[in-house]
Amino acid sequence: MNGTLEAISKLFLDLGASIALPILITIFGVALGEKLPRAFRAGVMIGIGFIGINLIIGLLFGQVGPAAEGLVHRFNVDLSIVDVGWPASAAIAFGSKVGAVIIPVCLLLNVVLLFLGLTKTFDIDLWNYWHFAFIGGLVGSITHSYAKGIATACIAMVLTLALADWAAPRIQAHYDYPDISFPHGTSAPYALLAFPLNWVFDRIPGFRNLKADPDSIQKRFGIFGESMMLGLGIGLLLGIAGFGLSDPRTDIIKILGLGINLAAVMLLLPRMVAILMEGLIPISEAARNFVQKRFPGRKFYIGLDSAIVIGQPAVIATSLILVPVTLLTAIALAPMGNKVLPLVDLATIPFIVALMVPIFRGNIVRSIVGGAIAIGGGLFIATAIGPTLTSVAVESGFENTTGGTISSLVDGANPMTGLFYWLGNVGGWFGIGALGVASLAFAFWVKMKVKSTVSA
Repeated sequence: MNGTLEAISKLFLDLGASIALPILITIFGVALGEKLPRAFRAGVMIGIGFIGINLIIGLLFGQVGPAAEGLVHRFNVDLSIVDVGWPASAAIAFGSKVGAVIIPVCLLLNVVLLFLGLTKTFDIDLWNYWHFAFIGGLVGSITHSYAKGIATACIAMVLTLALADWAAPRIQAHYDYPDISFPHGTSAPYALLAFPLNWVFDRIPGFRNLKADPDSIQKRFGIFGESMMLGLGIGLLLGIAGFGLSDPRTDIIKILGLGINLAAVMLLLPRMVAILMEGLIPISEAARNFVQKRFPGRKFYIGLDSAIVIGQPAVIATSLILVPVTLLTAIALAPMGNKVLPLVDLATIPFIVALMVPIFRGNIVRSIVGGAIAIGGGLFIATAIGPTLTSVAVESGFENTTGGTISSLVDGANPMTGLFYWLGNVGGWFGIGALGVASLAFAFWVKMKVKSTVSA
């Protein structure tokens, strides 16, 4: 049985999100009561949307990567742990023993939590269950226990769903996506960090009154405040910092190329997201109707990939500025113990800040400061888990072409990963159990808080 599940998991991984999701969404849509042609069209549109988003993310990394490496070499720091990025992390997660069973186990858990009223989110984003497998795989490896790995993955989902429910009202209002939540393993934990940070920002004289949302920036700077022009400016500055002007003719071409390509990212990414949303809308409607028929009178959220908001102007502008900020932060923290060289996941910073931005009310300056704090702390987590992640990668059959220790920003630097990793390592079953109880208590608190807010 376990061998069959491992084979299915490997097939799912080999297909990738752009192929696996159209198949799963079509099946899922029909199961939810949608007509086959409409479900199939939705699945294909979602696959196309992911291809488009991945092309733009690939363009971003292809352009930013060389400039990032150039910037690090200029400072001559020892950052020996390589950030191999989320694609490698997903491959490691699904290739682990926990990853073989994660989709059916977590889907069943989600249904049980819905039935018990401990979540409002119906998470149809099956591909991103890999985040739970990632945490479970790490804990299973350090504890040498398959059962602890599975338990940890399940608790991670409970906590992620609770965080998605908790942040949903603010997220829905800001992005104008009613009845949508984002139980995304990369994004949801950072929403928890954003709330106290925003409280602090509101109490800093001067800073609290700074208007830095995209509309305010565009009104002040005109055409140069447009997202496309912001991308151009950020690209030129990053190019100058990364490439320098030692060979003026060659370097100027590289700098100009980086500028125009980042301008293209700012313009094209929202359009790719729009394609993805076109496919998700009919499925989310079918899912909403499905759960409302079976749980009349109760409110539900449809859990989706936070990819649908990464094209928002404030998100992508924040993310591009955070690229050099992240690199400089990694360099500055090297004497304090950071060993991670941010590289591949520089292109996926939008997923880290996607749910922070609405809590900061679209304020780009607040989002940059909050994102830098989150990523700076996360670099120490990514450093700590690097050896274990490298070991799990070998066990899962991942080919480590770097030849050394690997880690990632997604999800290696995630605070949830750090919490589960530490408790699993230090507390064993006691730590895992305590976290499970705390996660259920938090889910219950969110349920009562939302209920009392609505009734009031």
